[in-house]
Formats: sequence, C-alpha cells, structure tokens
Amino acid sequence: MVHRILQECLDNNIVVDKKLEGKCRHSSERERAAMESERAANKYKQVEYMQDFLGEEFEGVISGVSSFGFWVETLEHKCEGLVSLNSLMDYDDFRHIESDYALVGRRSGRRFRMGDKVTIKIVSANLAKRQLDYEWVISSGAPVTDGPAGMEVGEPDSGWPAERPARKKSAQDHKPRHGKSPHGKGSGAKGPHAKPPKKTARKKKK
Repeated sequence: MVHRILQECLDNNIVVDKKLEGKCRHSSERERAAMESERAANKYKQVEYMQDFLGEEFEGVISGVSSFGFWVETLEHKCEGLVSLNSLMDYDDFRHIESDYALVGRRSGRRFRMGDKVTIKIVSANLAKRQLDYEWVISSGAPVTDGPAGMEVGEPDSGWPAERPARKKSAQDHKPRHGKSPHGKGSGAKGPHAKPPKKTARKKKK
C-alpha cells in the first residue's frame, strides 16, 4: 500500500482512494495473523522436538522475566520455555522487581535477570498448549547468589533491607544532660527537695 502511494507521488498522478483506510486496516490484520501463525508453528515444532529430551539438563539464557516466572532459551536448541515461580518456592520466596526486570529471593538474595546464564531441566513438553516447562538446576560450582558487588551468601537484597537490631540502653542514657536535674531545668531549678540559697552578709561602708 505504501509503495503504491509513493509511486503515485513520484509520477505526479495521485489518485484519491476513499477505501484506503479500510484496505490499510485489513492489511494490518492479515499481517498480524500471519505473524501469530508463524510463531505458533515454530513453537509447535520446538515442543515436538524437545519431547525427546525430557529430564535432560541444558545451559540457557534468561530471555524474559515476569511476576509468575522467567523464560529461558537453550543455547544448544534455541528453544524457549518457562521456569515457573512455583518451582522456585522450595529454594526461596522470590519477588518481581519491575524496575530491574528481575526476580529476587527475599532470604538468599539470589537474582534472576535478563541475559543471565542458568542451567535448566526439561520437565514438560505439551503439544496441545505448545508449551515447554523447565526447572532451574543449581550448578555445583556456581555461587548461590548473584546480587550486587560485595553481597555475601544469604545477605538480603537491597529490595528488602535487613531490620536493624534495637540498641541497648547504656548507663549514659539515664544520666541528665547539660546539667539538668530530674526535678527541673538547670542547677537552679526549684523543687520539693531543692535547698534554699545561702544568704551572705554585706559589710556596711564607713
């Protein structure tokens, strides 16, 4: 459609088409339908192929993160599957941090971000739903946490700051400050136990 209009402009022979809007809408709808069909066909063949590898482990890269899990694309086959958040509950309680596009464990501080390399195991390949289900596999040589620099294993992530322990009161907290007595302000405060000031005799001048 665009190419035809451009050619008419170059030829100085512009023809007004009153049905142009409807033609453009129809063309866009057909293009979207073709893209969805292509994706569905590719996904179907991926699931069909991965049925032969159920229970096996592969290296992959996280290609997407959401509140219910993250997607991993295997490096060897380029097949994408979902690691559900429910499958991670035995390891930690993960929360979705939208600003960082990551899932973060509340206790361990483990982070799953787009582009991270992980090891997964294929647990399900459903042809009817065209869906692959993976499980995250903890590598023996990989660190437990992958948080910010300086974060130790088991240290909570910045998304959930650790609670500060209550400070114990010392003997200095019970002492009056700036010369204040418990009965009033300053040393000259009046109270039921305050001593009257001493009177001094003045000498008369001769």
